[in-house]
This record gives sequence, C-alpha cells and structure tokens, in this order.
Amino acid sequence: MRMATMTNEGGEAPESLSGYISHHLRHFSNHEPKALFDFSVVHLDTVFFALLCAAIVLIPLRIAASHATAGVPGKFQLAVEILIDWVNDQAKSLVNGKLDYIAPLALTIFMWVVMMNAIDLLPVDWLPWLGHQVGADHLRPLVTADINGTLGMALGVLLLVFYYNIKIKGIGGFIHQLLCAPFGMVKLKANPLTWIGALLLAITNLAMNCIEYISNTVSHGFRLYGNMYAGELIFFLIAGLGGSATIMGIGMHLFTGTIWAIFHVLIVLLQAFIFMMLALVYIGQAHEHH
Repeated sequence: MRMATMTNEGGEAPESLSGYISHHLRHFSNHEPKALFDFSVVHLDTVFFALLCAAIVLIPLRIAASHATAGVPGKFQLAVEILIDWVNDQAKSLVNGKLDYIAPLALTIFMWVVMMNAIDLLPVDWLPWLGHQVGADHLRPLVTADINGTLGMALGVLLLVFYYNIKIKGIGGFIHQLLCAPFGMVKLKANPLTWIGALLLAITNLAMNCIEYISNTVSHGFRLYGNMYAGELIFFLIAGLGGSATIMGIGMHLFTGTIWAIFHVLIVLLQAFIFMMLALVYIGQAHEHH
C-alpha cells in the first residue's frame, strides 16, 4: 500500500497537496529543459530504474536457465517454465514464423514491463527519500509513467518490425510492400497515364504505411504511459489523505490506499500483457506477405 506523509524528502514542513504532487512529478535529469521539446534533456531516473528493472528480470531468468534440470524441476524452475510455455502459446498464435528469438523477446518485454510497473506499488516517498540522501532533489522512479520511457520502448519494437520485414522479405520486398500495399499497383503500359497513376498510387501507399507505422508506435507507447500515469496520480492523491492528522483522514488513506493497491496489481499485469501482445502483433504483421 502506498503510504506517505505530505513532507518533502528532507523531512521538512508539510506542503500543499498540489505542491506535493508537482514535486513528485519532476524527474531527476541532466539539466532543466530550455524549450517545450528539448532533446538534450535526459531523465536519469528513468534510465536508471529501467536498467535496474531489466537486471532484476534478466539475472533470475539467467540463473533459472543455467540451473535447469531434466528431472523433477524445483518450484522456481517450474514457475519459469509455466511462464515460458504461456508466452510461447501467445507468440505462436500471432507470429507465423520461427520463435527462437521472438518468444524470448516477448517474455523479456512482459517481465520487464511488469517489474517497471510494480514500482508504483511501493510507498510514494520511499525511493524519492533515498534519492534525496544521495543528492537527487527530485526522483520519479516509475519508468512507465514517463512518456520518454514508453515511447522509447515502442520505438524499439518499431525497429524490430523493420528488421523482420527486411530479414523475411529482403530490402527490395519491403520497399515493394511499402509502395504497393494496401491499394495495389497500376499495371504499367505504353499509355503515360498509367505511369502517372502508378506514381500517385505508390505515393498514397507509402503515405498510408507511414501513417500506420507512426500511429501504431505512438499508440503503443501512449497506452502504457496513460494508464500508469493515471494510476500514479491516484496514488499521490491517496497519499494526500494521509497528510491530515485527523483520524478520518488517516482512516480514509489506509482504506482507499489498500483498495487501490489491490486493484492496481491487476493494472500492472494487464498493461504489461497488452504491451507484449501488441509487440507480438506488430512483429507478426512483419512476417506476412502482401
């Protein structure tokens, strides 16, 4: 349950709810943004916790793989095998091709996003307080509530889609698909109008494909970001109930915090599942020939 008192990480005087939330929504970055879109700004907390969660996921999976036995598996190995079989079933239903790398990729995505989402279940002031002790005035540990983090993962999936398109169809086949799908291509003849029609249709097909790739990537990243950002805000509002010293305020804080934390466990798992499934859908589309 996410419990907090409305003081800053240094343990100073209580602040207003709006100030408390604004403080917790700021990132620890290399410098303050100088424009609305400042690509020189790096959210160091997002990078750190993304890599930390990746290590927390990959190291135990590596240990499970290195200690796997053909006999009666232990509880940890059994749990990992059940998870792997489940992810393999999802990948087989969506990707028509070899799953040697795609299924492990899907497993990594799912576990990684679950771990990053689960940070939201920690008390809101724990990690910012620890960050304050080492000189980070602001620390926002929830990676999936940072649009830069979720769009970065979505862009990674887009690069994989391009990779599999080129690997399976070749660079020529991929370019042909971009220019000829979804509306097809005009059969060229001596009539110059057919050449003009073919050019216009190719431009239209290319534009439609670009729009599809862009919209898929943006929606992929924004869906995860929007849900986790909303959940984070609700936790901050619930934490604000504990800022009052009244019995009613503390009681409401404990009650609502417990209910929302239990419900949020489902959101953590569901959003990770949706992100993984969409990645499989887009990679599966890259295996299809048009």
